Amino acid sequence: MFQRIVTELRHHIPFTVFGAVTGMVAIIIIVAVGALSSVSGASETVFYVLHPLHVLLSAGVTTAMYRKHTRGRIIPTILIGYLGSIGIATLSDSVVPYIGELLLDLPHAEAHIGFIDEWHIVNPAAFLGIAIGLWRSNTKFPHAGHVLISTWASLFHTIMALGETVEWLQLLPIFIFLFLAVWLPCCLSDIVFPLLFTKENMPAEEG
Repeated sequence: MFQRIVTELRHHIPFTVFGAVTGMVAIIIIVAVGALSSVSGASETVFYVLHPLHVLLSAGVTTAMYRKHTRGRIIPTILIGYLGSIGIATLSDSVVPYIGELLLDLPHAEAHIGFIDEWHIVNPAAFLGIAIGLWRSNTKFPHAGHVLISTWASLFHTIMALGETVEWLQLLPIFIFLFLAVWLPCCLSDIVFPLLFTKENMPAEEG
């Protein structure tokens, strides 16, 4: 299992770097055209579109991965699908970006915990994803797409905290936190987390 984790983390570095780069390009363009203030105002709405979508995809893949390798009972499968999606998507989209915002002393740093703050949107997204994973245990979603959605959810969480200006020196640490927010959690959610609860270490398919 340890070797599996190392392999998956190494495999995901190019996807995650690409996702983080797209996020930084977006920030640079937004700042260059002087639209940071207006984008910041709309960023919460965008976040609560991307974050539930991330939860839905993560729940579907996590549930399908566990179901495929165990054919286990429904209740444990639902619990693993829920915890693997809500817990890790929250870590990726909200907690890690919030830590970065605090360290950078951004003016509007705040942890937006979707399954609590917008429970009526995020929790149904998780259960819909679980239902999809139960229905089709071979559910797949390209990791590149998953990484981009997670990266942009983390990005708009950070943009909410920026306010009206951003220092150019802050862009490098923002890039680093975008990378970290996506790299480890995405691997854990789709692959490592569900396989921890199986009795076999079968090679996992990418979800």
